[in-house]
Amino acid sequence: MGQQARLGDAILDRVRGAATPAYDRSAVSEGIVHLGVGAFHRAHQAVYVDDCLGAGEHGWGITGVSLRSPDTRDALGPQGGLYTIAVRDGSGDALRVIGSMKSLLVAPEDPEVVLARMADPRVRIVTLTVTEKAYLRDANGELDAGHPDIVWDIANSEKPRTVFGFLAGALARRRAAGFPPFTVLCCDNLPANGETVRRLTLQFVGLAGDDLAAFIAKEVAFPSTMVDRIVPATTDADRARVSEALGAEDAWPVMTEPFMQWVVEENFPAGRPRWEKFGVTMVEDVAPFEDMKLRLLNGAHSGIAYLGLLTGHPTVADSFGDPLIRGFVERYWREVIPTLPKDAGLDTDAYTAALTERFSNPALRHRTAQIAMDGSQKLPQRIIASARLRLKEDRPIANLMLVAAAWIAACRERGRSLPAGHFTDPLDAKLADIFAVTDEPAELVRAVFAAAGFSAEGKEAMEAAASKHLTIIFEKGAAGAISAAAEERA
Repeated sequence: MGQQARLGDAILDRVRGAATPAYDRSAVSEGIVHLGVGAFHRAHQAVYVDDCLGAGEHGWGITGVSLRSPDTRDALGPQGGLYTIAVRDGSGDALRVIGSMKSLLVAPEDPEVVLARMADPRVRIVTLTVTEKAYLRDANGELDAGHPDIVWDIANSEKPRTVFGFLAGALARRRAAGFPPFTVLCCDNLPANGETVRRLTLQFVGLAGDDLAAFIAKEVAFPSTMVDRIVPATTDADRARVSEALGAEDAWPVMTEPFMQWVVEENFPAGRPRWEKFGVTMVEDVAPFEDMKLRLLNGAHSGIAYLGLLTGHPTVADSFGDPLIRGFVERYWREVIPTLPKDAGLDTDAYTAALTERFSNPALRHRTAQIAMDGSQKLPQRIIASARLRLKEDRPIANLMLVAAAWIAACRERGRSLPAGHFTDPLDAKLADIFAVTDEPAELVRAVFAAAGFSAEGKEAMEAAASKHLTIIFEKGAAGAISAAAEERA
């Protein structure tokens, strides 16, 4: 691998075994800035943009911005932003070199360069995949005004650290220069993600005490989206295999599945690529699609991850291949489907059939520990929201609360039956304090739910159900808890 030429524009004509960009990359200008340039973005939005560039829409190249680590820039910078996606199923890998990433920046190294790029009038869309925890919300879902990075950004507007600092700073510059604002397109798994980011941005600007809030409220579009594609972490073996197939070294290819979905609200005053030509669904209201994905895919993923970790399954396919866990997922779906809107034209049968095929894909080594990350930020929208809807109709929540109990148990097992640091959570310090004080299931559930902000409407019923499951997990293991939940009223 080390003796191979590095992937780059100069050797694209010598790359073998992969589709390569069928357009002149030198003719592409950068009309999109993407904050949070991780593997998911590179396997999802960047692919749709690459399709549009291939169709001749050359004004939509991407500037990728890392808000924390330089790793992606260090890997892809020497490759001119080029990288490979490996679409993986039981028949093998289908390789494609993606050319839509024109340049990469690392915000902490030079925030001024990032602000200047976002303020460039050629940039018409700023997309975001920064993960749930980077939105710095408190237990009530509002902006955490006391977070050190928020405090820093308010005092140092020219050297921001947060997504809100960069959005506000760039929009202020565009307003001052007389340039129209860009559209802010969140692609993270947040409920009503466009409206959520709009609200949090306005809260941030309000803390700064200037008049930018009125401009943002009136002029800046924040369409909501629903994104879906499974993207497991890339391993050294993946790098070696892809590089061997290409005949060129790719420092950071991306592994993914054949399935890909993007639903986007139509609200782009400054224009957008013609994504709909390549499978993107443009809609007036993304909420029903978002609800279906969060509850049926993401919620099931959390259950598969935590129950899989507790039963010794390292990947989704391994976990879903366990008849006990597959049975749990099917019951979980039956529990959750009635919470979805009835009049939105959702085909839940087709969707769960597709999920069954995706979860069973043995070639996609999607690690349960990867999915388990940041559970305290994910479970409110994936699990707790559905449980509240069920309780309003006096319906059981056994399978939903089994996920919550399994999350608590898996967090507690790190450093015991699971490796320390096997996965992480923003609440880890608080969780460690709780686990040090008590092993009693009901006390654990009450304390953890309070720390995570789960304690609201339906608190007593949810805590009671989760405590019952956690007791069985402690006494009989996760398999015993799954079996007991299967006997409860549907």
